[in-house]
Amino acid sequence: MKLSLGVFCLLGILIPGRIGLRLHYDGDQVLRVLPQTSEHVKQLQQLCDTLLLDLWKPLLPEDIQAGEELHIRVPASSLQELKGGLNQHLISYAVLIRDVQEQLDSSMPREGSSHWRVPEGYSYNVYHPMEEIYHWMYQIKESNSELVTQHYLGMTYENRPMYYLKISQPSNKAKKIIWMDCGIHAREWISPAFCQWFVKEILQNYKTDPKIKSFLQNLDVYILPVLNIDGYIYSWTTERLWRKSRSAHVNGTCFGTDLNRNFNGSWGSIGVSHNCSSLIFCGTGPESEPETKAVARFIEKRKSDVLCFLTIHSYGQYILTPYGYKTDLASNHQDLVEAAEKAAVALKEKHGTNFTVGPTSLVLYKNSGSSRDWAHMIGIPFSYTFELRDKGAYGFILPPDQIQPTCEETTTAVMTIIEYVNQKHFPNSAVAVTSGSLWLWLSVLFTWTLS
Repeated sequence: MKLSLGVFCLLGILIPGRIGLRLHYDGDQVLRVLPQTSEHVKQLQQLCDTLLLDLWKPLLPEDIQAGEELHIRVPASSLQELKGGLNQHLISYAVLIRDVQEQLDSSMPREGSSHWRVPEGYSYNVYHPMEEIYHWMYQIKESNSELVTQHYLGMTYENRPMYYLKISQPSNKAKKIIWMDCGIHAREWISPAFCQWFVKEILQNYKTDPKIKSFLQNLDVYILPVLNIDGYIYSWTTERLWRKSRSAHVNGTCFGTDLNRNFNGSWGSIGVSHNCSSLIFCGTGPESEPETKAVARFIEKRKSDVLCFLTIHSYGQYILTPYGYKTDLASNHQDLVEAAEKAAVALKEKHGTNFTVGPTSLVLYKNSGSSRDWAHMIGIPFSYTFELRDKGAYGFILPPDQIQPTCEETTTAVMTIIEYVNQKHFPNSAVAVTSGSLWLWLSVLFTWTLS
């Protein structure tokens, strides 16, 4: 079967692990390869077909380009043959991750550890399995009932409940919505970690931070910490680098759909595979998967109130705007880019991390069926994909010691976009607060003078 029909993850060996059977990647390496000529590109595409390599960047062999580096996870059994082929064709490469399994082991919590018993004791500097995230959501809404409510969204393919948190300052007026989802790709653990961190930041600071206080007067924030729950659980119990959902196809011969290619945004047209074994299988039709259908139906009912749609991924360090399936610019492209560029500047000021801003098809690759494009196509004005750290040194297995700086800088960026959206749609809100404060101060001063 040709790899051009999809990217296949070459399986390791199933051995008993701490939780059930876990796939191990002992001796696998991640290489950074830089083709410099069209002949290099051709040779790399042939090597991919021959060895069935796990491409991390780009996802498809046909997207390999001269002058653009690619990241490849190479099984230990194929290392010698691949490196020999690279040397033979004078293609430069470097080792990014020397032993994938060692890196994975360092990212896992210690056996028997628990981080979820109370919100005050919950660790936001480690990755959490789904059971702990469920419990965290319940505790968060119980401990912050004046601001947070938990709501049922739908059921996954494997019949697990999907919940989102609504953060809403009590108000008599109708408010607009900011939507954020995380964990649409199972192996991108930093994404759910960020959603949890972001909730924490709002709850800890909304009483004292004037920017948060301002946007909560006009906006409610809806946060789905893990969209692909089945796949996320599978990445903890069985295959850490699993990407897709867990739906069964072709009489159970292959599993999973790339949920971020399953939305009704020019579905199935480009940058996808219709082969169910592929990592970028787009499903049997738009919203064929219960997870995407649950999100789409919910948002569509509220689309006139949703001002901003944010979906959080890794890796690569991008803030991506519509569109992925075409090079045409969005109708409000200037506003989209202006807000994103302000966010990228604020992000860099935090820890010096550089993010690239722009339409997906122009700065990353072409793909169809993304939630970002779908959201903009149904009328949501601000729609973004965030691709968090890093640039490839760790890729999908970002170590826990990078959770905090990643979440800190991303929080700054997301807050910047929300502030931009708030000021764009409620231009008088900040002025009204300032004017009211000034009038109160003048009244007090006048009364004091007369006395």
